[in-house]
Amino acid sequence: MSKAIDLNNKKVLISRTDSIGDVMLTLPICAWLKAAFPSVEIIFLGKGYTKSIVEAYEKVDSFIDWNEYMEVPKTEKIQRFRAIEADAIIHVFPNKDIAALAKKAKIPVRVGTSHRAYHLVTCSHRVNFTRKNSTLHEAQLNHELLRPFGLEKLPELNELEATTHFFKAPKVELPTELKDLKELVILHPKSQGSAKEWPVDKYIELAKTLVERGNTVAFTGTHQEGDLFRAEIPEHKSIIDTTGKLNLEQLMVFISSAKNLVACSTGPLHIAGYVGIGAIGLFSPKRPIHPGRWKTLGKNVSILVFNEDCPKCAEKKDCDCITEISVASVLDKIE
Repeated sequence: MSKAIDLNNKKVLISRTDSIGDVMLTLPICAWLKAAFPSVEIIFLGKGYTKSIVEAYEKVDSFIDWNEYMEVPKTEKIQRFRAIEADAIIHVFPNKDIAALAKKAKIPVRVGTSHRAYHLVTCSHRVNFTRKNSTLHEAQLNHELLRPFGLEKLPELNELEATTHFFKAPKVELPTELKDLKELVILHPKSQGSAKEWPVDKYIELAKTLVERGNTVAFTGTHQEGDLFRAEIPEHKSIIDTTGKLNLEQLMVFISSAKNLVACSTGPLHIAGYVGIGAIGLFSPKRPIHPGRWKTLGKNVSILVFNEDCPKCAEKKDCDCITEISVASVLDKIE
């Protein structure tokens, strides 16, 4: 067994240039690195729209926006990467261009999965594991890439859930009408196509029942997502449409002010888990999109699937069994 790489007093780049949920399930490796190497400097390389998420996690020292690198000439790109003076890069989300750039920038330690052919020529350390058919959670699988730094045993899920307390919503102001709402339940119906979705009409039925029981209900999403269901939102003094009205920082604060959030496997569900409110996730049991792989981390997380033994999902056929999850079962989790 080779000697573990010491990252004390070194700079490490964590490369994860995809969506909010994926980024949030990567953050726990930053906690592990800080615990193992207290003087390590962690720089997160991500897409700009995830910056607020990363900056809310106290175990990350700084953020670099990959979008700002994509439009500059190749030579300048290499110069910028060299100027970071990173001692190591961990390719959590494999990206051929970033892998090549890290090598050309002469970052000494370059860690990636052995299951990418281009890593054979761009990575100094290749970890042999596969995500596709694994029974492990995504956050656990991300830790595989820490093997060169001395990780011997993957953390249990409860250990990863404990790392969510390093996440703090930013201190930004909400619109006046969204402050101090009582018994707030947030419904986030859409996922920008990233997950199987529960029907909008069931969210509407859920909203009606919740306000009858004394709750305030807020629908969240982008403006474009709101266009898909805004006309169906009931007119009621305790039902609020916030779609397209909040930036990501405000959304984080708004979610942290709620009692519960209901959504499928999407970014706001992960935010809810991290800030500690009741995060109710609606999932398909189909691999690899099942909750065993993608459930949010947090101490107040509840997961619902219609049938864990769905035969269509077991055979990886197209299936919408998530639509069969009842409104009553969601209400039970909220209560």
